[in-house]
This record gives sequence, C-alpha cells and structure tokens, in this order.
Amino acid sequence: MSDALKHECGIALVRLLKPLEYYKEKYGSAFYGVNKMYLMMEKQHNRGQDGAGLASIKLDMSPGERYISRVRSCQSMPIQDIFSQVNERINKELTANPEYTNDVALQKKNIPYIGEVFLGHVRYGTFGKNSVESVHPFLRQNNWMHRNLIVAGNFNMTNNHELFKNLVRLGQHPKDHVDTVTVMEKIGHFLDSEVAKLYKKLKKEGFSKVDASPQIVERLNVAKILKKSSKDWDGGYAMAGMLGHGDAFVLRDPSGIRPAYYYKDDEVVVVASERPVIQTVFNVPFEKVIELDPGKAIIIKKSGETSIKKIIEPRERKACSFERIYFSRGSDAEIYEERKKLGKLLMPQVLKEINHDTLNTVFSFIPNTAETSFYGLVEAAQDELNKQKNETILKEKEGLTNERLKEILSHRLRTEKIAIKDAKLRTFITEDSSRDDLVAHVYDVTYGVVKSEDNLVVIDDSIVRGTTLKKSIIKMLDRLNPKKIIIVSSAPQIRYPDCYGIDMARMEGLIAFKAAIELLKENGNYDLVEQVYEQCKDQENLPDEEVKNHVTKIYNSFSDQEISDKIAEMLSDSTVKAEVKIIFQTVEKLHEACPKNLGDWYFTGDYPTPGGNRVVNKAFINFYEGKNERAY
Repeated sequence: MSDALKHECGIALVRLLKPLEYYKEKYGSAFYGVNKMYLMMEKQHNRGQDGAGLASIKLDMSPGERYISRVRSCQSMPIQDIFSQVNERINKELTANPEYTNDVALQKKNIPYIGEVFLGHVRYGTFGKNSVESVHPFLRQNNWMHRNLIVAGNFNMTNNHELFKNLVRLGQHPKDHVDTVTVMEKIGHFLDSEVAKLYKKLKKEGFSKVDASPQIVERLNVAKILKKSSKDWDGGYAMAGMLGHGDAFVLRDPSGIRPAYYYKDDEVVVVASERPVIQTVFNVPFEKVIELDPGKAIIIKKSGETSIKKIIEPRERKACSFERIYFSRGSDAEIYEERKKLGKLLMPQVLKEINHDTLNTVFSFIPNTAETSFYGLVEAAQDELNKQKNETILKEKEGLTNERLKEILSHRLRTEKIAIKDAKLRTFITEDSSRDDLVAHVYDVTYGVVKSEDNLVVIDDSIVRGTTLKKSIIKMLDRLNPKKIIIVSSAPQIRYPDCYGIDMARMEGLIAFKAAIELLKENGNYDLVEQVYEQCKDQENLPDEEVKNHVTKIYNSFSDQEISDKIAEMLSDSTVKAEVKIIFQTVEKLHEACPKNLGDWYFTGDYPTPGGNRVVNKAFINFYEGKNERAY
C-alpha cells in the first residue's frame, strides 16, 4: 500500500527430529537448524523489520551445561544482525577449539545455538517502545529445566488490562503491562502449577527428586496448560513457545485471525506464519504444508511425538483478509490467484468510470505490492478490449477492408510503469512546508506515455490514511497531464481501527472516517457525532460481551459512493488539474475473491471477538475527546 503501515509479526519454529549427527552426515553440517532458521526468518522479513530474535534449546544436556541460548536485535537490519552475532560466536569457538570442527558432540556441548529446537520472531512494534527489551522471544527463567519458558507470537490482546489484573489476583507481580508479558506470565503460572502437581504425585509414587525430573518431561500435559492459560484471552494470535526441556507448541486463536502453517516429515517439524516460507526453505509442495486450524495447537513433545490438540472451542472463522490483500508474500499459490481476482473484480467499476474508453486509458499500479492485482485488472481490461474489437468487426463487417481490420486488431491495451519509488530519497527536513515539498518527490513518474485526452488508472492495495496519495502520488501523476486520474483500491474502504496486530489504532487516522465526518458537517448532521460519543461512553463499564459497536452509525447515512467521492475531493486540491476519482473494492467482491479469509472488521465494523467492539468505541471516544492515544 502507498501509505506506510506497520503490521503483525512473523514466527518461525523448527524442531529437529533426528540426532545432530544425522544432519552433519546428510547435509554436511550440524548447523542445519540454524541455517534453516535464518532462511525462515529472512523469508518473513516483510512481516517485521523493527526487531528480530532467535532462541534455541539443546536436548539432554547435563546439569551445569548451557542448554538455552537467545539473541535479539532492534538494529536497522535486525535479522542480519542477530545471525551475524550467532555466526561470530560459532566461528570464535571453532577457531579457538579446532577439535570441535568434526565432532558434533563437542559442538553441541560447547557452541551456543547448536541445538534441536529453535524459535524465531520478526517484529513490527505496534505497541510499546521499540527497544531490544520489547523484541521477542521473551524468556521466563527458572532453575528447574521444565519451568523455563520461551514465548514469541504474532498477536495483540484487546483485554490486556484485565489479563494484568488477573495475574495480580493470582498473587503475581508482573514487571510490565504489555500483553507479551501478561501472556507469558499466565502460561508460566500454569506451567509452574502443573510441574508442582506432577512432582507431588511422583513423590507419592516413590520417585526421588532426581528420578522425578524425566518423568515430569514425559507426563507434562502442554495442552492442559494452554487451555487454562488462554481461557480469558481476547485477541488475534499465533502463539509459539518452548519449554526448557524441549517441548514446543504453537497455538492459533479460535477465530483464526492470525495465520499459522506447519509441515512435518521424519526429519523436522516446522511452523511459520506463511505457507510459501516453508515451501521454499524445505522444498516441499503446496499440499504438504497444512494450515493450523483455529483454536488448535500443534504440540511437539521432547520425544518428538507431534499432535494437534483442540485448546479452545473455535468460533466463526474470521481469518484476516489483509493477509491476502497485502501482508503475506504474494508467492503463495492461493494468495496470488486471490490478488489477481481482486483486480479483476474491480473492472466493471473502472469501465463505468472511463466510459468503456479502453483506447484512451493507461493502466498502471503503485506501489510494487499492487502488481498482482494489476495483472487481474489488466486481464479483465483485455477481455473488454477484445469484446469491443469483436463488436466493431461485426458492426462494420459489410464494408470491412483489410486495412480497417488491421487497424481494429492492432489496438492494444495500454499498460505502463508510471510510478517508481525513489528508495534513496529521505525527508530529512521536519519543517512542514519544506518537508511536504520533499514528500511530493518520493515517487518518480514516467513522462511521455500519457496524452492529455487519456484517463490514467492506477491500482493500489488499499488506502488507509491517504497521506502519500495526497502529498505525493496524485500530484506526481497530475504532472503527466491526464484528463482524469482514477485511483483504484483492491481493498474496501477502511472505516474502523484494527486491534489484533495491525497498526491502525486511531479513528482520525483513517481517510474514510474523515470523509464521513466531513459529510456529516456539510449535511448539518454533526450532532450524530455527539450522540455516538454518549452511547459509547454509556458502555464503558459494561462487560465486553454486552458492548455494541455504535461507530457504525457514523457511516449509515451515506452510500459507499458518497464517501468515495468525498475522499477523492479531500485527496486532491486546487493545484491538481485533472479530475480525480477513487474506486474501492466492495466487501462482497472481497469475500468472493478471498473466500477463506472473511475477517473484515476494519471494513464493516464486524469484530470477531467481544473486545473488538470495546476497542472501536474507545477509539471513537479518544477522537471525540481529542486524546492522541491508542484504544487498547
């Protein structure tokens, strides 16, 4: 999308099922797991560039030998930074101890990160400070191996304040309010409790303290711990974790909001946020990579036994549609076709706007992530041009000459690379007027391909704030002197904030909301804003299950077209000579294109969890009261 929008994170979990000697013999290195983790995380760098972290666990280490390693970074290139640190440590040990080179047992005993269980995370910070302390994986340490807990996730909880209070009621003293801490401490609490119960039971059975430890490893019920821990969670999440002795898990939220995929063979179990990551890194076909069902967890015991367990009763599936529109890499076979269809389904609206004049229309896309939708749009436009050719030939068939037939058949769809982002340009001046002038030049445009009688159709993934369109793209496109500029969004109007991991927390930041407010003012109905505010305030102390989304009333007075026209007006100004139109995807067509991902709360206000309604009302209260803060 043309607006910079940070979003949810990416997880990668790898569990090696064979001894490290196996990978040394077959793949030439005991560092097989580390190498795969680097690729897994690098292939998901699109999901987070504010920070990255890696943790590893070595199985069956003796007391006194280090079995957990962790490295985190919030440098400008965090993935490269953490693996350069890992590589430096490994090379340092090998250089100082040449005898380790061909001895896997010595490598495992003495070199960090040479283990069997790995958890990686890439992060965009949607809440809290962007410091290394905020970077996953988080570690909860304990001198008992079983009670060590490492957690990383792609998630956001809407009820974090309540989760914090619950921990205090349990007698804990959490060090922070952030949901990563509250979630980890909740899991940690029930992990401690379960270990303590098992030890008490084993003691009655006659096991010594030393002999009880391997029995705890075998009997520990991870699914039971997750069921108790997640009971009060309200949010979207793919939660990954490792226990100190080697158990690992990934749990997906019951609405399926956040994605998770897994693959297993006799060598490895892998979990990631995106399917093509696993396909590429492990060279496996599409059908071998399985989507983890909502409300279920994949659990890998220290023994290597792997199972899928239902942890939470699944709700109506509301997988995030933004994953398909924009966030996930378009190399996924399903996502690629869905994005093409998103473009194709927009063509009827585009044809109406250009009055079916495909000959005098140039089609393009911006930014590069909209390219796949552009292909779908162009295919539909080509079908329309072919239809026009056929109709012309049939109409003129009586007097059709060879020259005229050649002229008709020579008509081609006009597709051009119109806008190119200048990656080197930085807006280093903070003074508004100077900075705006620099922002207007973030994109270069291709001159000489648009005529003054042309329509210029440019497709974007989505329009969130509209800032880049207003300050840069539309002004740059206008320099080409088209008759009309038509910006096409493959996503519907974004009307409501997200609260499950995407950085869209404030109502006043959304251009569709601004347009609706302006229309209310123009129509003399601004008193509706106060009415909605009072209704939101009245619900502040109600349980989440009883809260309704009253913000939908702001939009009910207007058609989609009225809001689109107002957005177009707001994104252009007197300096723009061309007529500007904005076309948005409809929600119905979005669902047609992406039938498996029906989560559409940012478009419709239909939140999949009770906490969503409370968050949207709070966001509206903040807008009305002029508070520049998040609603969760």
